[in-house]
Amino acid sequence: MPAAASPRMAGPPIALRSGMTIYRDIILGLWLLFAGYWAVSAIGVKRSVGGWAWRRQVAVRLIIALGIVVALRNHAIAHAVRQAWFFAADVHPPLAVPGVVLCAFGIGLAIAARRYLGRNWGLPMSRKEDAELVTRGPYAVIRHPIYTGILLALLGSAIGDGLFWLLPLVLAGAYFIVSARREEKLMCAQFPQQYPAYMKRTRMLLPFLL
Repeated sequence: MPAAASPRMAGPPIALRSGMTIYRDIILGLWLLFAGYWAVSAIGVKRSVGGWAWRRQVAVRLIIALGIVVALRNHAIAHAVRQAWFFAADVHPPLAVPGVVLCAFGIGLAIAARRYLGRNWGLPMSRKEDAELVTRGPYAVIRHPIYTGILLALLGSAIGDGLFWLLPLVLAGAYFIVSARREEKLMCAQFPQQYPAYMKRTRMLLPFLL
């Protein structure tokens, strides 16, 4: 007769798995809150200059999403993704709480920064009509606090929910750095006196570092 599985091989206790599910649900709820607020707050923003540039950005995002959906319909790719998901979802319980706290802080920072922008908010690398240079709130310390908040939330999700969040963290980090540099060139052209001075007294993403 086969030997009975040891407690270690049987997996974490049911109570522990239930606790981890709660943390995962909290993180998911925070991201849903973020998405909902973003959708609602997009109503009534100032018009962007150059509609075709806005359409190109939307088209690129739709093409990427469609490519992901098509790739996941491939059996081999879908199986590999499921295996990687189960492996990456192994989170140590002591890390779950700090991960949730960091995720909540990042989402809160992004939402607060979005509120300070008000009607000046737009898609990355877009230019608004009658734009105002916002330097209040989190913008007094970092020039792109929305990007910073999203990156912190992704890092917190990776700590509290699983390593599968590292891929969007890396991709978003690379995209945000490129986007921030392009946006700053546009802002320097739009505010040739104020923005260079603003850049000298602030950081791009992280206070005292970057």
